[in-house]
Amino acid sequence: LNQKVTITTPQVRVTTWDKLSSSYTRPCVAIKVEYREGLKGANLLVLKEEDVKVITDLMMGGDGTNVPGELSELHLSAISEAMNQMVGSSATSMSSIFNEKIDIMPPDAFVLDLTKEINEDDIGFGKGGFVQVSFKMEVGNLINSEIMQLLPLEFAKNLYENLVAAQSSYETVIDSNDIQTVAQEVSTPPPAAPHPTPPQQRAYENIQGQEMAQWNQGAPQLGSIPMQQPVNVQPVQFQSFDQPSFIPHKENIGLIMDVPLEVTVELGRSHKTIKEILEFNPGSIVELDKIAGEPVDILVNGKFIAKGEVVVIDENFGIRITDIIDQQKRI
Repeated sequence: LNQKVTITTPQVRVTTWDKLSSSYTRPCVAIKVEYREGLKGANLLVLKEEDVKVITDLMMGGDGTNVPGELSELHLSAISEAMNQMVGSSATSMSSIFNEKIDIMPPDAFVLDLTKEINEDDIGFGKGGFVQVSFKMEVGNLINSEIMQLLPLEFAKNLYENLVAAQSSYETVIDSNDIQTVAQEVSTPPPAAPHPTPPQQRAYENIQGQEMAQWNQGAPQLGSIPMQQPVNVQPVQFQSFDQPSFIPHKENIGLIMDVPLEVTVELGRSHKTIKEILEFNPGSIVELDKIAGEPVDILVNGKFIAKGEVVVIDENFGIRITDIIDQQKRI
């Protein structure tokens, strides 16, 4: 949105559709988010209609003041994308907390009319009450409002149980590590590390010690030649930083071999103004910056790693890799 967005600590309560409809601004927009992996269930994000219009205008490159007119499919599509990014970030955070992959389905936005009787079967939950999580949301100087997250009771209970289980497991690991560390420190005190002597100082002490020994023994006899220990002199060697050697840590990479990555093929790009995009219609042609027959870019999680050419496999498109960047840059 190119604006500072602040969402405060939420307030949580159990409520019903009747209580919610009497206290929340109407009309409003609901975005239904279902979980595809890791969690079973769905939740609703509810925003005020005016807030949706401001967010849509900001996403379209406006200043957030062009908000007249009725809600359209453009508004619903834009708010779905915004909530998709926000809930996707939340799912990533929960994945790290629960130590389990969590993924969501594409959100579905629709107008929620709280003035009418809510059909709980159409929404998918709400019978017997649900959990209401209310956040205060500020977007620059344009929005100072509230965003709600509605969760089914069973789904909220499952979240709580998973969180408690993850926290208990984490505390158990921490306690066992602390006990082991303390036991090692008590049983084996660390030895005092000797202070290293610089090579120049050691050489100087050797020469000085030899001279003192000769002085204590008196003057050497006539014809005798005092012998000194040879000093070991070695040339200074510096590490070269021109071409750092690449040493793959196979034992570390093996831990993440099963992590799924998204591979995309980019045919080309084109820059258009909002006016040009709004003028799109069936049959419009968008010219890309790639020349016909030129290798296309292959990206993994948005990072360029190779080039290739488009092929047809049965009824599907495919890509034949023709050039791969060196392994060091890929890692």
